[in-house]
Amino acid sequence: MRRCAVALLGQRARRRWLHLIVGGALFMPFWMVGSVVVGALLGAGGLFTGSLAVQFGAYAVGLPLVAVAALFPLARPMSVAAARALCGVPADRYADGPAQGPEARARTAGWLTLHLGAGALVSGATLALPPFAVSVMALPFSPRLRESELGRLWGLDRPWWSWAALPAGLLMLLALAAAAAATGALLALQAPRLLGPGPADRLAAAERRAAEAESRNRLARELHDSVGHALSAVTLQAGAARRVLDGGDGADLAFVREALTAIEETTRRTVGELDWVLGLLRRDEEVGEARDAGEAGAGGPGPGPGLDALESLVRGAGPTVALTVSGDLATVPEALSREAYRIVQEGLTNAARHAGGEPVSVRLDARTEEWEISMENPLPARPPVARPNGGRGLRGIGERARLLGGTAEAGPADGVWRLVVRIPR
Repeated sequence: MRRCAVALLGQRARRRWLHLIVGGALFMPFWMVGSVVVGALLGAGGLFTGSLAVQFGAYAVGLPLVAVAALFPLARPMSVAAARALCGVPADRYADGPAQGPEARARTAGWLTLHLGAGALVSGATLALPPFAVSVMALPFSPRLRESELGRLWGLDRPWWSWAALPAGLLMLLALAAAAAATGALLALQAPRLLGPGPADRLAAAERRAAEAESRNRLARELHDSVGHALSAVTLQAGAARRVLDGGDGADLAFVREALTAIEETTRRTVGELDWVLGLLRRDEEVGEARDAGEAGAGGPGPGPGLDALESLVRGAGPTVALTVSGDLATVPEALSREAYRIVQEGLTNAARHAGGEPVSVRLDARTEEWEISMENPLPARPPVARPNGGRGLRGIGERARLLGGTAEAGPADGVWRLVVRIPR
């Protein structure tokens, strides 16, 4: 277990070192611009002059340029992608998407400046120190090196001192590794603070989750109402036809024919509704992909069934359903028409499931200031068997009513189950 932990820590340190080297590579264009500016001011000339004043002057000029470049929208997504892959910090602690607002842009600028600035120093040391350390370690074994400027710098007038170059070179390499690990740990510590979500990001994420939840709930309601109603209606019609046929030679074939016709119409209508609901699902997926790509969303599958299809719905529910309409349904808005259709559909499904065979009355009143849908059916002599997980139909009806600013009330009273939905115009 200890060996695995050490290996994991070593792998994390190597990734962070690589992250710093990437930062140093990204800093190169800014350093070159700084070298031109500082070289012109000091009259040094040339990008790769050996003057330390020019080198560190170019570094100082490049850092503010990095902060300015961090204001571009691509800066945070690019930084987050690199940090997620190499910093060893949990991915959920980073923000997604471009920085929104001055505070998020300032934090992104701070991160990019820290990453590229520290990466430039660690990258420079990674390029320069290992060859120097290896050369120092080779001093005791190479007469040519001992006679070189490096040997004179090391002070080889004392022969025994040359053997001290071995541990000295090794310590240089260890110091480089320790510095890189410490710098990588510092960046990993600051990454959630500088690249993490701010208040605006949290608000946007909450709104996105709410929209996704509402989209899922909407699709669940559409599937439940359309497919659930169809299955209930088909089950009732098929059961009634079977009972009539079981009557023998005196069977009412006209009733059986009517039941089979209702089954045919219900299934045909439901196939169209199911195709429409699946079109909604495909549209939501395409809109999500387009949003992630920054493109406009795709067109929808068109409006769903409305009150113009209500007679077909009632006819498919069987001869025990009576429909009464008061007022002109043509004046009902399209959104209200679609939701009213689904409310009646789910009400018929509940009546069929809990009081199958009992007469159902459906009334739509569009004459008053408050648009009203009411449904009634007598309660059966035997109470229906409760479903293990409860029903979702009445909850869906309530959600649809609330989306339109209305109310829904349902319950037994005087031996009758009554559903009343009121929606303001």
